Amino acid sequence: MIIGAGPVGLALAGDLGWRGKRCIVVERGDGVVVQPKMDQVGIRTMELCRRWGLVKAVEASPYNRDYPQDNIYLTSLNGWELGREPFPSMNDDRPPPYSPQKRERCPQNMFDPILRDFAQSHSYVQLLYHHTFKHLEQQSEGVLATVYDDSKQQTITVKARFLVGCDGARSRVREMLDIPMSGKGLLTYTTNVIFRCENLNQLHEKRPGYRHLFLGSKGTWGTLVAINGRDNWRMSIVGDQVKRNYTHDELRQFAYQMMGKPFDLEILSVLSWARYELVADQYRKGHCFLAGDACHLTSPTGGLGMNTGITDAAALGWMLSACLDGWGGEFLLDAYEPERRPIAQQIVQISTRNLQAMKSVGRHEALLDDSQEGEQARAHVGRTFSEAMRKEWYLDNVHLGYRYLSSPAIVYEQESAAQVKKEQAETAVYTPSTQPGRRAPHYWLAPDESTLDAFGRGYVLVDTGLAGDEDGADWQAWSLTATRLKIPLKRVRWANPELARLYQKRFVLVRPDDIVAWRGDALPANPQALLQFVTGQSRVYSEKEGQ
Repeated sequence: MIIGAGPVGLALAGDLGWRGKRCIVVERGDGVVVQPKMDQVGIRTMELCRRWGLVKAVEASPYNRDYPQDNIYLTSLNGWELGREPFPSMNDDRPPPYSPQKRERCPQNMFDPILRDFAQSHSYVQLLYHHTFKHLEQQSEGVLATVYDDSKQQTITVKARFLVGCDGARSRVREMLDIPMSGKGLLTYTTNVIFRCENLNQLHEKRPGYRHLFLGSKGTWGTLVAINGRDNWRMSIVGDQVKRNYTHDELRQFAYQMMGKPFDLEILSVLSWARYELVADQYRKGHCFLAGDACHLTSPTGGLGMNTGITDAAALGWMLSACLDGWGGEFLLDAYEPERRPIAQQIVQISTRNLQAMKSVGRHEALLDDSQEGEQARAHVGRTFSEAMRKEWYLDNVHLGYRYLSSPAIVYEQESAAQVKKEQAETAVYTPSTQPGRRAPHYWLAPDESTLDAFGRGYVLVDTGLAGDEDGADWQAWSLTATRLKIPLKRVRWANPELARLYQKRFVLVRPDDIVAWRGDALPANPQALLQFVTGQSRVYSEKEGQ
């Protein structure tokens, strides 16, 4: 049972349906997104969309794929441009060499329907809109949930083996489980305004861009985003820790300030919201789990919130499915929290750092002056602000380079504390690796056939040995053991020297979520201990057991 039909809940439902598992999704609303809270589908999320067969749907979304994606720093659209980080349109952009996909521009009001259609394409998935989750009771074999049908005005009860709270920042599930959150807490309040203006880019002479950051003498005060690349725009008024309620007249004045002059606009919706840096102290209690904003709240600076939640869903989906199928052992679900929670702690800190960079300009009284002093101030601010913001725009290593360092279902190698600390040092450059706990690297096996396409359903043993390398007896032992333990396992042989260098070891065992569970240059002669450990059937593993 999934509580919440936002992008994370829908992704989890779709993944479970894709794996042939029955699930019910409970959502108190109607599923219509008026205020899209996200607009970037990150590179890792797009890799998951590739697995689920959703890439074409994302590319066919109503967003204008010819619209430039530049980030622009300026005083107003008719004022001074202080800096610009150029990015190609979606049609002109290409995947990087380390992924079969690239990030996409598909705001939540376009992305949610894609995920909903994906979930509903599986007969195993039932979506209940206008249903409000009320209560849960943990039982020995699962969860008994109470739900109110708002349409029929009646209460129903649902029995489920597991319950997952994907119900957002004010999670009722988290509240019912009495799980606190820790972190810096409230960062700032912000007001979002969605408005329509068909000719906005004709009202100024600057090259169009996707995201505009407006700076004044007192610092960064607002942003403007081309929410559909045509006529819908999202204006955000960046505030402080004081909540403010603006009138429509005041909001229009902010819009005029962004433009540098009055213009015609139609305000469609207004949303006042808060940025937080918080992570749930627990991701699991008994048969209940948290995913997405229900367990981590982050500033959207960097576009990491929803994308982290989608990865939560992908991580939890295969584990729940494995346990329902019987080959996921009693300890497998214990891995969800120690794997995903440290990643969320990193993400919220990175997002806060990005917010601090956005607000780092400070006061420059001469910034708007048409004078030599003003020109010098603008040159200085443009240079320093561009440098400060650059980290936010290049985050592929955050999306792809994360590593699970404390999982009870991954076989780690001997590494010094200094090695791990060096590895954790943040860098903007993603370096593919098959270190246990990392995402297995992408490599093009053929046109439009990635190594990642081989993963997803079960465990995959990658063998990069060249022709003539002997392994038959050892692989037969693995195959027979996996069959006896009912673990889905297949072997792929990729005899390619370049790929062998990329994968670093001859044998790499990849989980259904693309994460490396084990690697080595030789197969253990007795694989039972290893396979039982990585599937949660056993809590302890040592190399001696595999010999």
